[in-house]
Amino acid sequence: MDNLEDIIKNGALIIDVRTPDEFKVGHIEGSINIPLNEIGQAMEWLKKDVPMILVCESGARSGHAVMILKTNGFEKVYNGGSWNSLGNIKAGGCPV
Repeated sequence: MDNLEDIIKNGALIIDVRTPDEFKVGHIEGSINIPLNEIGQAMEWLKKDVPMILVCESGARSGHAVMILKTNGFEKVYNGGSWNSLGNIKAGGCPV
């Protein structure tokens, strides 16, 4: 797997699959919130050729979301694990 930091620096979309309430408490700057139970609907507008890093609280929900997306033809999707584990990165790869 490619280095997640490099993927972020190259413009990957960071998707946080936690609930909206969890997202409000804290999230990666520039990330978007698509709760796990809404990933199916989001596939209608997500672009398959755009790299995506999915995060959640522990990595379990984001791992499940990655599996769903890959099963549906998305190839450039990566499990970023816990949103806190990415440190001071914001979407677009710039340090906070």
